[in-house]
Amino acid sequence: MTLSKMPFNNKISSYFSCLFLLGLLAGCKASEPTPLPALRSVPTTFQASSDSTSLADLSWKEFFRDPFLVGLIDSALQHNPDVLSAVQQVEIARANTLLSRGALLPQVTANGAAGVEKFGDYTMTGVGNFDTNLSPNINENQKVSQPLVPDYFLGLRSAWEVDLWGKLRKAKKAAFTRLMASEKGKQLVTTALISEVAHQYYYLLALDREKTILDNNIKLQQTALEMVKVQKEAGRATQLAVQQFEAQLLNTQGLKAEKEQEIQAVEGQLNQLLGRYPQPIVRSQTLDAQELPAQMKAGVPSDLLRRRPDIQQAELELQAAQADVAAARAAFLPSLVLSPYVGFNSFNASLLFKPASVAYGILGGLSAPLLNRSGIKADFRRADAAKIQAYHAYQKSILTGVREVVTTLREIENYQQASALKEQEVKVLQNAVSTSNDLFSSGYASYLEVITAQRGVLEAELKLAATKRTVLQSTVNLYRALGGGWE
Repeated sequence: MTLSKMPFNNKISSYFSCLFLLGLLAGCKASEPTPLPALRSVPTTFQASSDSTSLADLSWKEFFRDPFLVGLIDSALQHNPDVLSAVQQVEIARANTLLSRGALLPQVTANGAAGVEKFGDYTMTGVGNFDTNLSPNINENQKVSQPLVPDYFLGLRSAWEVDLWGKLRKAKKAAFTRLMASEKGKQLVTTALISEVAHQYYYLLALDREKTILDNNIKLQQTALEMVKVQKEAGRATQLAVQQFEAQLLNTQGLKAEKEQEIQAVEGQLNQLLGRYPQPIVRSQTLDAQELPAQMKAGVPSDLLRRRPDIQQAELELQAAQADVAAARAAFLPSLVLSPYVGFNSFNASLLFKPASVAYGILGGLSAPLLNRSGIKADFRRADAAKIQAYHAYQKSILTGVREVVTTLREIENYQQASALKEQEVKVLQNAVSTSNDLFSSGYASYLEVITAQRGVLEAELKLAATKRTVLQSTVNLYRALGGGWE
């Protein structure tokens, strides 16, 4: 039989079936995701000779040897607002996971409803109720009141979307992956906090050291000033020499006042990291007494992929984005929703709980987008673009990790060398100060040579303290860059 000879109803059914199938095919064609580029391979080593072990294998309590610093870090991990906020971010992600898990299960609600309706006299329902009331086949309880018809229902209703194409399962996977990513985000905050507390603590010790240096130089310059005053009285020095020595002393005393303000500011920053109001920071007395691992073992670059929280977080975000794309793609396909119900239903409240009032039923609906799929397309394109964005963020995190390790390794090496040379310079300049004082007392050196020697040793000693601080902070940076501190 040709289509033209088919009954009209069959023709309509055929047209709708063809339209439905074409819609499904169009949906599948429009949902092709963008393929991801191949990931770049990481280098095999950080330097010429790389050890398989790494500083990151140490816990932060093993890495830091100063008990005062360990106590500060422990307090910060318990009270720092950023860490506490990161914990709540994990709880938000956990709630989203619970929500996506519940979407796979039927929703069952207890429902009680009461209403009243007036049917038109010229409607199918109104005419049907009128004929029923006149029928000899029903009793008085089955007759419908006129003109207002009550309706009472008490029971359970349910709605369940059957996950035919895995859309809900992919959404659940995306939510769970983001939960794991939020855990990595919390670890990232933890490593950053540990690093920052250590930075500020070493900065504080360096400032203490610089203040001690200034105190020692003030004493030295006061002695020199008294000496030149005596020589002026004896006619061996001029008033200009006294003024130069006095100006140098005042300058050093001014530097000390500035250093005390720096100490106050750093203590305030450290207290804020600890989640408390300003108060004195208990600390060890010397910068030189600080001990950190002597060997800067970096391990191999591939270890960064499993240790650095930011890289792991970026990888999990990429996996979640890929699951989002799969869920958005499945939205183009038909969805099946089952809506069963069971309960008591009656148009007479006194008869509601009679056995004859028990009602139940189920409705199954299969729906698919055919026209105006702009919203579904937009969701898919947004998810696909977010996937590409997450891929580039993952690549960037790996590049950043490798760069930070390589740069910090070189930084530690250079500053250790600079520190050793600066120590030699300080010793030479300290001897020069003693020599200039002796020569000045004997009349073989001018007061400018003494002032120059004193100024030179002060600058060198301050620079040495700053260089030692940089070495300690760079070592902490390497520990963080390798992914240590979050366990």
